[in-house]
Amino acid sequence: MSVEVIVAGGGPVGLLTAALLDAAGVTVEVLERRAGPSEPAKATTMHPRTLEVLTLLRTEDGRRLSDVLVSQGRRVPKAHFAVLPDPLDYAQLDTPYPFVLMVPQTTTERELVAHLRRRGIAVRYGHEVTGFTQDADGVEVTVNGGVRRAGYLVGADGAHSLVRRHAGIDFRGTPPSMVGFVADVTLTDPPDGVVHYWDHRHGQLSFLPLPDGAYGLPDGTYRVFGTETADTQLTSDQVRARQARSLTLDELRAVLRRMTGSDHGLRDALWLSTANDTTRHAVKYRADRVFLAGDAAHVHLPAGGQGLNVGLQDAVNLAWKLAAEIHGWAPPVITGGAAGYESERAPVAAALADNTLAQAALMTTFTPAGAALRDLMSALIAKGGDTADDLTAWLSGLGLSYAPPVPGHPLDGCRAPDLALSDGTLHRRLAVDRFLLADFTPDAVFTPLDSARVEVARALPWSGLSAALIRPDGYIARAWTAPDVDEVAAALSSWTTPSPAMWHEA
Repeated sequence: MSVEVIVAGGGPVGLLTAALLDAAGVTVEVLERRAGPSEPAKATTMHPRTLEVLTLLRTEDGRRLSDVLVSQGRRVPKAHFAVLPDPLDYAQLDTPYPFVLMVPQTTTERELVAHLRRRGIAVRYGHEVTGFTQDADGVEVTVNGGVRRAGYLVGADGAHSLVRRHAGIDFRGTPPSMVGFVADVTLTDPPDGVVHYWDHRHGQLSFLPLPDGAYGLPDGTYRVFGTETADTQLTSDQVRARQARSLTLDELRAVLRRMTGSDHGLRDALWLSTANDTTRHAVKYRADRVFLAGDAAHVHLPAGGQGLNVGLQDAVNLAWKLAAEIHGWAPPVITGGAAGYESERAPVAAALADNTLAQAALMTTFTPAGAALRDLMSALIAKGGDTADDLTAWLSGLGLSYAPPVPGHPLDGCRAPDLALSDGTLHRRLAVDRFLLADFTPDAVFTPLDSARVEVARALPWSGLSAALIRPDGYIARAWTAPDVDEVAAALSSWTTPSPAMWHEA
C-alpha cells in the first residue's frame, strides 16, 4: 500500500518532517539506510526559535516536544559566536526559551522515533533508497531492491544525499580548507563549565558540558571540539587525507596537553570524529514531487549547532505547506510562489553559509592579525548595541523573517512572539494544519471568520493591531490595524484556497 509521503532519512530533520506531516493528517513513512538510530551525539545545541517551533508537535501525554527535550537537556543562558571570549546573552530574549539547550541528538532522535511509533508511523531502519522515478501522480522509490510508491518524496538523507544527486540538483559552494576535531569524552578533571581556548600559536579548543547522565554515563561527559593551527590552510586533497586517518584517544589527549597543558583527566571517549569547512547549498529545494531538507540542502562548518537548528526549521516550513498541497487547500503562493518552501528557505541557507564562513575566519585565522580581529569583534559584542543584537537575533533564530508576498504592515513576515490569548498563549495554540487569526478587538469582531483552516482566537492587545493572521509555523502572514472584516476575510481566502485569482485580488 502506498503512502502520501516517503521521507528518506531518519535523522532529526526527517523524523520531525514525518511527525508534523502525520499531525496534519498525511500518511507517511521514514526510510533510513542505517541499521538503527544514531549512536554518536553529533549536534547537541538547540536555540530558542527551534524550541518554539518544536512546540507544534504534541506528544501522547499532552506535552510538546519542546517540553520533553527541555526536561532532558541543560539550559545555558549564553551562546558563543566563533568561540569569542564575550558570549551573546539570551537571558532577556522575548521567548519562552531564553537559553541554549544542550541536548544530545541521540535524545532528540529517540523521542521523535518513539512518538512516531506510538502514532503507528513506520520508521524503517536498514532501508536504503537507491533511486526513484516520478510521474504526474507520484514517485516510485527504489529501496532494498524493491519499489515503494508515494505521492511525494522528501530527501532528508544528509550531506551526501542520494535523493539530491538522483534529482540532478547541483550542490554549489566552496571546498574545504581546514580540519577540526570533535569528540564526546569523560573527564575526571574538567574545566569549570563552558570554556573556550584560543591561541594563534596552537589553535582553538572548547569544552562544553553535556547534560548529566547523557548516554547513561555518570557526570563528567563533555563535548570537546577545536582546530590545531597545523590543520588549517590546507588543500582539498590534504583535507581528505587528513580525515582518512581516524582520530584516536591518545591523539586527542596529546592535543589537550598541547593546547592547555593538561589532558583534564581524559578517561574515555564515546565518539571521536573530525569535521571540515566545506560549504555548499542546493540550487533548488524542489524538483516536482521531490523536496530536500536539512543537510541534503545545505552543509557548512559546524558552528554553534546551526545546521541542526536550520534543518529542523526547514522541516517545519516544509511540512505545513506540503500537507496543505496534499489536502488540496494550498494556494500557488505557498506551493511554489513567493511564500513557497524554496523561496523562503534557500535564502536562509545562503545566509547560513556566509555566517559560518565568517565564523570559520574568526575561529581559525591563527595569526596575530586573526587575534586582533577576534579581540575587536569580541569587544563589539561586549559593548552591546547593534552588533550584539544582530548576532543574537541570527543565532537564536528569533530575528528571522520572510519577505511578504504582497506589501502590507511592517510586521508581515515576522516571527510572532508568544502572545497572550484569552485562554493561553499563541505558540501552544498553533497547529500544523491550520492558520490562527489573533483577534485583538475588544468585541471580537472577527469571530465569524472561524473555519476549518483558520482558527480565530481572542488575544490581548499587542502592537496596535486589530488582527494578525499567523501561519502554522508561527510567522505573521498578514497584520492589520483597522477592524475591516471584509479585507481580513479576503486575505484568509488568499492563504487557504487554491485559486490564484483570490491571491491577486487580496
